[in-house]
Amino acid sequence: QVQLVESGGGLVQAGGSLRLSCAASGGTFSSYAMGWFRQAPGKERDFVAAISWSGGTAYYLDSVKGRFTISRDNAKDTVYLQMNSLKPEDTAVYYCAAVNLPLTAMKLPRSQVGWGYWGQGTQVSVSS
Repeated sequence: QVQLVESGGGLVQAGGSLRLSCAASGGTFSSYAMGWFRQAPGKERDFVAAISWSGGTAYYLDSVKGRFTISRDNAKDTVYLQMNSLKPEDTAVYYCAAVNLPLTAMKLPRSQVGWGYWGQGTQVSVSS
């Protein structure tokens, strides 16, 4: 059973940066694909980014490409989401997700349905 704990959220002005962290425990971190999703008030939980166990493959939501970078440190059992050039529309609760599968084997990696483990979320608020 994997436990995920996010941190690093906060309030930032538009154009600013934040780095989210997700610390995993209870499993073999290096065998898990990891992802980030976000949920704005009144909206569905949306895919943001995902990374393979090795870090060699990453997927992004089109609207965050070039601004967000997902990475992982398997020695620290932690996945990161570096968010630059933040916009008010990035405001949401950000959730870390994990699944014990190769990322490239997932049928729908951009759907929350295929992910087995979730953190509690961290709030990101971007002011204009």
